[in-house]
Parts: sequence; structure tokens; C-alpha cells
Amino acid sequence: MKFSLKRYIIGKPLRSEALGEQKLSKTKALAILSSDALSSVAYGPEQILIVLMAVSTVAFWYSLPIAAGVVVLLTALIFSYRQVIFAYPHGGGAYVVSRENLGVNAGLVAGGSLLVDYILTVAVSVSAGTDAITSAFPSLHPYNVIIAVFFVICLTLLNLRGVTESASILAYPVYLFVVVMLVLIGVGIFNVMTGQVPAELHPKVGTPVAGISLFILLKAFASGSSALTGVEAISNAIPNFRDPAPKNASKTLLAMGGILAVLFIGIVSLAYFYGVAPNAKETVVSQIAEASVGRHIFYYIVQGTTAMILVLAANTGYSAFPLLAVNLSKDGFIPRIFQIRGDRLGYSNGIIMLGLAAIVLIILFDGTTEHLIPLYAVGVFIPFTLAQAGMMRKWWREKPKGWVGKFSINTIGAVISFVVAMMFFVTKLPQVWPVFIFLPIIIWTFHRIKQHYQTVGEQLRLDHEELPNVEGNVFIVPVAGITKVVENTLHYVQSLNVDKVIAFYVAFDQADAKAFEEKWKAWQPNVRLVTYYSPYRSITQPLMKFIDKVEHQCAKTGHQVTVIIPQFLPKKGWHHMLHNQSSLLIRTSLLFHKNIVIMTVPFHLSK
Repeated sequence: MKFSLKRYIIGKPLRSEALGEQKLSKTKALAILSSDALSSVAYGPEQILIVLMAVSTVAFWYSLPIAAGVVVLLTALIFSYRQVIFAYPHGGGAYVVSRENLGVNAGLVAGGSLLVDYILTVAVSVSAGTDAITSAFPSLHPYNVIIAVFFVICLTLLNLRGVTESASILAYPVYLFVVVMLVLIGVGIFNVMTGQVPAELHPKVGTPVAGISLFILLKAFASGSSALTGVEAISNAIPNFRDPAPKNASKTLLAMGGILAVLFIGIVSLAYFYGVAPNAKETVVSQIAEASVGRHIFYYIVQGTTAMILVLAANTGYSAFPLLAVNLSKDGFIPRIFQIRGDRLGYSNGIIMLGLAAIVLIILFDGTTEHLIPLYAVGVFIPFTLAQAGMMRKWWREKPKGWVGKFSINTIGAVISFVVAMMFFVTKLPQVWPVFIFLPIIIWTFHRIKQHYQTVGEQLRLDHEELPNVEGNVFIVPVAGITKVVENTLHYVQSLNVDKVIAFYVAFDQADAKAFEEKWKAWQPNVRLVTYYSPYRSITQPLMKFIDKVEHQCAKTGHQVTVIIPQFLPKKGWHHMLHNQSSLLIRTSLLFHKNIVIMTVPFHLSK
């Protein structure tokens, strides 16, 4: 029943060979990886006007040069991350660039910031979309948290079904939003050019404004730059693209940058010409739509597609978070379970962890996460700055052909990103101060996990020390690699002088199976190895089938089947969670095999 329900919700398992079919085309990637950046059109322009309104509505004309400045920053970021894509085609984005060019700690700052930022992306986007829905239907307002959690669960399940399936479903509302916004901007510009918008609605460009200062303008620029969150997602998700992945990712990034620039400038310009001022009851986009077409069917289409894009912006986090977690896991800074692909070939542990973290955040903040937007934005401008500084060092150190132009692009982006990040810290300290607490804690945790893996790795590494004599009985030895644990277990077997010993290994691809067989033959030529290729990446199921087959043969001769399983016994209890999952699954699966003896060989870890 449990498995049939899982198959109904998640879908049938896919073979490892089907991984290529799960890659994204440019059109689907543009939708699934750009939704976060494109959705910021709904609130980025408003953030600029909110700051300027504190001085005077006459200052609204400054929104035009500020918007132009945001587009300049966007251009620098797009070309910078385009260079990142070709320089680091295996993905990782700011984390990999910072780690390789600025050092491990810089990489961890970028990686930790982005992990938190993707969690905030899901929580903030879903909450904002929920607010748009409950604003249209006020009777649903008391259920904000429930609705937001429901959306997160739906997005989590959708992504567990696979990248291409989620992209196929989510592409339509994203492209619909883009088309609707372009139509709205086109209608608005037509109204302005045909004189249907009175000139007195907006102040003339260049009108003197009392009380305006460079600090206010920089604060407005920093607030408007929140529209650039999500720009880095494509560089993190290069492995999700069809081949040639770097070229396809680069074209997708350029398309996203162009669409975002047009929509952002268009909305800011219409807000200026229509004299729209932010208010708590109605968004800037809503006021522009009403002023352009009135409260007719198209107005509600604008509101509906805006709500959809805000909810779907969360899906960018689901695309980028698992891949970033894989890179951190490969380097040993987070548990290795994040490298495991699920039944549908996605990194399901990362997807589930992201969904759970977002739900916790939504519940803790009661579904009202607007004050997290500054933290959400600063969490991405730290990696922006580090990534471009890292690329600057790379070009300076390697000096490839045309490096001066590349260096200049990254320098401009790094300086502007740094200024924006500093402005967030200076002007929005009450909202962003938690970054000074959680970021050091995250980096400390990364180092502790890395230290643990290094300590355990030293203990597992093979050497020529003489092992103590042990007693027991064994018939089948599941092995996961050539380590001291396996050596210790085989020594246990050999000390018993048993008639037949079989080592059993599960491989997830054919090349790995062949390579392991060759290594085993050179290392243990006297111990028989049975290798099973598991196309659906299951470990316990093929092992259970093999044990059943051996048990059936032994039952005819009256022999006993014994399965020996290594068990880690660290002195510090929490570490066993990183190592004993497979051992526990095997022992649990064998509980109903009455004729099989289960034995464990303890392997003591010093930590």
C-alpha cells in the first residue's frame, strides 16, 4: 500500500540510463530557472518608490535613473555569470568560483548564503503568492499559513517527480506572465504616447527635490536591486541542461536577462508616467493595470498571473538548492546523502530538505515574511560579490586571451554588488542582522562535518597494520568499497576458515561495476565477488534478491546462511547517523528471514 501510494504520487522509478531524458531544453530551463528573477518585477519597482516616497512624490522621477542603474548591474551580472558558466561548466556557481579562487572559507560563505537564500526564496515567494490570493479573497486570510504550506508540499512533490515533468507543468504560467506583462507595458506606452495620460500626473525629469541625498538614492538603488535575486540560479544548475550544457545555459541566461530588463524598465516607466504611489492596500502593478485598462477581464488576468509567478518563483530554489548541496557534499561539507538520486533521478534528499526548511520558516513567521526580503536580498549579493571577485582573480592569475575585457566586466559587477551589499547592511541593519549570527554558525557546521569525514577517512584508509584475531561465522559480506572496514570484515571471515565467502557489491552504472571488479580482483583475488548492476539505484532490493537465491540453494543441502554487516561505533554518538543508514536498512530487511543469521562486525571510530 505504501509503495503503491508512493508510485502514484511520485511516479515509477526511472533507470539511470534515462538521466539524459531528464535534462532541460532551453525553453523549459528559461521557465523553471527564471521564475524567481522574473517574479521580482512584481515587487522590485515598488521597493524603489517606497524609499523615494519618504522624501516626496516629486522624487519619483529619480526612479528612472535608478532603474537604469539596476539594469546596468543586471547586465554586469549576466555577462559575469555567462563567463562563470563557461569557466565552470559542471555547475556550482558562486560557491565553486569563490572556493577555487578566493579560498575555502570564501566558498563556504557563498555556498552557505545561497543555501539559506534558496530556503528564503521558497518561503518568501510562496507567502507573497498566498498574500496575493488572500487579498483577492479576504475570507481566506486566516488560512494564510495553511495555504502557503500546501503550496510548498505541492511544489516539493512536483519536483520529486522529476525536473522535466515539473518544468513541463510550470512553463506555461511563467510564459503567460511574461506575455501578459509585455501586453500591459505595450498598452501603457501606447496610452502615454497618444496623450491619454495627463502630464500633471508625474513630475518632470530634473525637478529639484528638497531633502534628497546620495544616501537616499543609494538606499533606493539597493532596494530596487532586490529584483536581481535569482540571476545566479542558471550558473548553479548547468548539469540540468541538455548537451551542449554550457552553451544552452549561456543562451538561457542571456534570454532571462533581456526579458527581466525589459519588464523592469517598463514597469518603472509606467509607474512614473501614471504617477503611481505605493500603498498598503494595492500593489504598484495592480495600480498600473487599473490605470491602463480599467478593472476589466485583463486586469484580473494580470493579477492572476502575478500571483502564479510569485508562487512559482519558489521553484527556482528547488532547481538550484539540490545541485548546490551536491557540490558541497562532494567536498565533504554536508552529509553525502545529498548526492543520492531518487527514483525519478532528482536529488530527492535536497528537494525534501528544502521543502521542510521552507515550511518551518513559514510557520515560524506566520506566513508574513515581508521583513525577510532584505535578508533574502543580502543573502544573494554576498555571493554576487564573492563570485565576481573570484572571477577577477582567475583572469588576473591565468591571463587568457581577451582577459582584460573579462576582468573589466567582473570588476564593474564586483564593485556595484559590494556597494549594494554594504547599503543593505547600513540601511537595513534591523532586518539583516541575523546574517552575522547564522552565517558563522553554518560555516562552523560545514567545517565540523568536513573534519568528521576527514577523521573517519583516515581510519578507513587501507594500511598494513596487523588486525586482531576475531571469532564468528559469515557467508555473505555486503561491501560498499575498498576500505579498512571491508579489510577488517574479510579478516574476520578468513580467521574462521569457512568453506565459502561471497562479497556482494551493488553498482549504479556499468562502468563503475567493471572498474570495481578489476580493483577487487587485484586486491582480493581469493575472495569471490558478486557484482549487481542496479539501474534504479536501490541497494537493499538487489541484496535481498541475492540472499533469497543463496538461501534457497542452501536449504537443499541443509547449510546455514549468515550475513555479516559492519557497524560503526563512534565515541561521539551523532556521527553514527552519517554512516549506519545502509547497515540499518539491511538488518531491518532481513528481520523476516528466519533461516538467516545476521551478525555485525563493530568498527570503532575514534570520533
